[in-house]
Amino acid sequence: MDVLTFVEHLTAANQEILDRLAPAETLMAESAGDLRLDLLLKIALKNELEATELAARWLVSSDDIEVKLALARQAGDEAKHYRLIAEHLQALGVELTDFDPLAQGYGPLFNYLDTLTDPVERIAAGPFTREAIAVVKNQQFIDWCVAGGHQSTATLYRDIIQPDEAYHHQLGRGLLLRLATTPEAQERASQAATRTLELAEELQHLALAKAGVHHAPGC
Repeated sequence: MDVLTFVEHLTAANQEILDRLAPAETLMAESAGDLRLDLLLKIALKNELEATELAARWLVSSDDIEVKLALARQAGDEAKHYRLIAEHLQALGVELTDFDPLAQGYGPLFNYLDTLTDPVERIAAGPFTREAIAVVKNQQFIDWCVAGGHQSTATLYRDIIQPDEAYHHQLGRGLLLRLATTPEAQERASQAATRTLELAEELQHLALAKAGVHHAPGC
């Protein structure tokens, strides 16, 4: 199919799974598990650090200039998010001196994405799909913060972090329109996007089942 039709088709296919990551009932501030704001923001720190490092790794191993520039923008934004969230936690009185977001190692989604070497797979899985997941999860978190009275945290996400993640997704869409121009490239892109969404869904269910954690921002 032509590349525009393909990207629209992939967007629709992704949305079917994204809708399962944001069921209506999870938009309520529930009390199951450990839903302390500081815990959720520490999870966010790990997500932001992983996103920064992944974009940086892909940047240095990419030959396409437009891909390099998009990943450079993303890496800078994700690092900015990490700093802003860390400063916000400190303003809330949370001590981070001994906090290591990677103390338990990298997550399964990072480990999968780090294996990708093909540009179209990377863009489909990373900026296009993972960032779309981040937009969904961040909106859940914003809603949770508003419901719980965490207005300053909601503002940080709504005004700065969420627009950046949406922009990364749009960068990914633009790059897919350049890269996914053959049936073979489209098939690789579809498989990478599908696996990314499958892992995100599996990790969400695991977090909820093991620790009662939901509404954690980012991906």
